[in-house]
Amino acid sequence: MILEVKKQNRETSQSLIRRFTKRVQQSGILVRARKIRFRERKKSEQMKKRAALRREELKKEYERLKKLGERKK
Repeated sequence: MILEVKKQNRETSQSLIRRFTKRVQQSGILVRARKIRFRERKKSEQMKKRAALRREELKKEYERLKKLGERKK
């Protein structure tokens, strides 16, 4: 989608910029761009399994250190 804003007769640069920003906000271009930029990708099944296994290993290590008294609160 292309937005075109032309300078009108006797219009200042500031008012032209103000008009342009208003058009951009009303068009919703920025909202769509932010959605695309900050979207989270879905993790594959393999990645989910690896993350779960790693969490389990860390939990076991945490419990082991806690029993030994080596982990501070």
